[in-house]
Parts: sequence; C-alpha cells; structure tokens
Amino acid sequence: MSDVPEVKPPVVTPARVVIALCLIAPFVAMLWVGSYAKTDPTFIGIPFFYWYQMLWVLISTALTMTAYQLWQRDQRARTKGSAK
Repeated sequence: MSDVPEVKPPVVTPARVVIALCLIAPFVAMLWVGSYAKTDPTFIGIPFFYWYQMLWVLISTALTMTAYQLWQRDQRARTKGSAK
C-alpha cells in the first residue's frame, strides 16, 4: 500500500470542449432564426430558408459523428490511464 493519492484525469478537457461545441452548434444555428429567415439566395429554385435548414441536417450529422468519435477516444484514454 502506497500513500500516493490516485491522480484522476481532469473532467474538463480540450476534447470535451470540442465535443460540447459540436453538439451545441446546430442548436444555436437553428435557434438564430433571424440569420436565415429570408428567401434569397435560392438554390436550384429552393428558397434559402429551406435549403439552409436541410444543409444543417447534414452538418449536424457530421458534427454528431465527430463528437461521438472524440468521446470514444476520450473514454479509451481515461480507461487506459486509470488501469495503470
């Protein structure tokens, strides 16, 4: 038995900050309606209001996948670090 206290990794890490930003960005983009409540520019005849929101569906998917991958990496690093 050693008297050395167990060192735990910090709760807030740069990876977790990036994860939070990836998950919050779509909400901020969609809640800020004034930024996309217009018809111009149109894209193949679709008003900006609609194609902007559909674009965010794809962006949200990519950001969620990125957040998940970062979370998995963070959890592996934590379990690997605590096994020592």
